[in-house]
Amino acid sequence: MYSLRGKKVLITGACGTIGSALIRALLTGEHRGQVDVSGIDINESEIFYLTNEFEDFGHCQIRFGDIRDRDTIFRETKGIDIVIHAAALKHVSICEISPYEAVKTNLLGLQNIIDAALANSVEKVIFTSSDKAVNSSSSMGASKFLGESLIRAASGIHLKSKTVFASTRFGNVLGSRGSVLPVFLEQIVSGKSVTLTDRRMTRFIMGTKDAVQLILDSVSLSVGGEIFISKMPTIRIQDLAEFLIEKIAARYGHNQESIKVIETGMKIGEKLYEELMTEAESSRAIELERYFVVLPLYDVAARNLISQYPGVISLETHGEYTSANGPYLDYSEIERFLVTNNLLC
Repeated sequence: MYSLRGKKVLITGACGTIGSALIRALLTGEHRGQVDVSGIDINESEIFYLTNEFEDFGHCQIRFGDIRDRDTIFRETKGIDIVIHAAALKHVSICEISPYEAVKTNLLGLQNIIDAALANSVEKVIFTSSDKAVNSSSSMGASKFLGESLIRAASGIHLKSKTVFASTRFGNVLGSRGSVLPVFLEQIVSGKSVTLTDRRMTRFIMGTKDAVQLILDSVSLSVGGEIFISKMPTIRIQDLAEFLIEKIAARYGHNQESIKVIETGMKIGEKLYEELMTEAESSRAIELERYFVVLPLYDVAARNLISQYPGVISLETHGEYTSANGPYLDYSEIERFLVTNNLLC
């Protein structure tokens, strides 16, 4: 299996929830002292704070850099072994208002990464995608779907080059910026009503540690063109809201009966449930202990690569993988998840 020891890793979107968590994991976790880490972002203030956080790590550099700038990306990928591409426009509503900005960042920026990786003989590129890429109903989802297509196409080029390209698909990373959890917590702490777009809404959930592990495992496991999908618990968003009201309202001096859950109506591009794998994709997917792996369409030899994955449970999967099918976490399981991931204030 591919090892990170002695590698030079570039993380785009270094100041985001996932990017910064990846840096912490590589510098302070099991890979401590084994890798050189660099990161780029366009958030000047967060670069300053992140640089200060890791100033004692001589093998870490965080710089200002825009993935839309082709020259910057070609320069930043020189001498790099692994690129983890986490930079993106991620908010559905913002991408709906400014779809071309989503194209420039999520697609043209990604193509810059691909071209630079090929030109500089990067060993591996991991693209962080989203459940919203599956049967996309939004500009953001469509850009992620096409991003996966770019990665698959680049992996076809990999047959004649050194670089391995693969994708990961995330569910909701609870506690990340813009996720529903911090919004609910802020409303409850302030004694306001909790706003929910639709009571029927369900989601896959994962913690930041799970997201980081998915990416690092994808680096180790990928052989070209795959999409790695975590097996995740599912939750009713209304259950999460009601659990949080019951659990913390009194702690901040509020009567839980006075805090209501109010429906506001679904936003443009929003879905009632998440989809992480379609039925068509399942026909070419295999199952590992922690992940589903969707193999590339074009590669007739892909099935011969299966032997390289450790711990294959099944060479076949059956049916779509969506949050509509449950089973859903109950209150005790929700609490355990939040406590385990240090998300309960």
